[in-house]
Amino acid sequence: MMTLAQMADAVLRTADGREKTALSHKYAAAWRSARADGSHPEIGTASPPDHPARPQAPELLSPRDVPHRKPGTPEGRIAMMHAVAHIELNAVDLHWDIIARFSHIDMPIGYYDDWVKAADEESKHFNLMCDCLEAAGSFYGALPAHAGMWQAATDTADDFMGRLAVVPMVLEARGLDVTPNMIRLFKQAKEGQAVEALEVIYAEEVHHVAYGSKWFHFLCGRHDLDPTPKFHALVRQYFHGQLKPPFNEEKRAEAGIPPDFYWPLAQST
Repeated sequence: MMTLAQMADAVLRTADGREKTALSHKYAAAWRSARADGSHPEIGTASPPDHPARPQAPELLSPRDVPHRKPGTPEGRIAMMHAVAHIELNAVDLHWDIIARFSHIDMPIGYYDDWVKAADEESKHFNLMCDCLEAAGSFYGALPAHAGMWQAATDTADDFMGRLAVVPMVLEARGLDVTPNMIRLFKQAKEGQAVEALEVIYAEEVHHVAYGSKWFHFLCGRHDLDPTPKFHALVRQYFHGQLKPPFNEEKRAEAGIPPDFYWPLAQST
């Protein structure tokens, strides 16, 4: 039987989005089944690729070169769904990568339960957005996409706490801030399928941010570190953007991220 790290590595090396997510679902189901029986696959170790395999399309562009379309138009809403699909596909890889890349670090079994579940849910989110795109007469790969989505993973490839701080606690937390407005926009356009998909994504992303916060705090406890200044230092080191209000303070609190984690960073940037 494959180890969990080998499963994660196999997902990272699969290029096609639908194939990648099908494999992700398969391995997550195998993990859940084994855990229900009171066992689990060996964690093992892996040497994951520096960059996950990607399909030939979409063309990946610098953020400043990605065309901006008005969100109030059908074309703008397709572009928004395409961008979300791209984010979700990267999230599938990010969650399997945090398993494979740091599998040499001793962590409780619940850590793996959380990230396998997160990867499984991100796979569902990608497919939901692809279904929405196809219903609108488009598909994932039809438009160019953001080339910088993997940068945070590259920057934190050797820093476990940095990865937890930047990916779930900054990038995914940003999703909690912006998704409610996206849902409102699709509701106004009476695009019910997209509304339902985004509401699923919004509800489940809270848990992914919470997993980041939980295991970041766990490692701070293990290493006798004060979580707040450690988080600030890691975000200043690895995050190249700006933390910009407005923040979804209610959902961030639900995910275990208090205001003194992010407001000082917003003010300092």
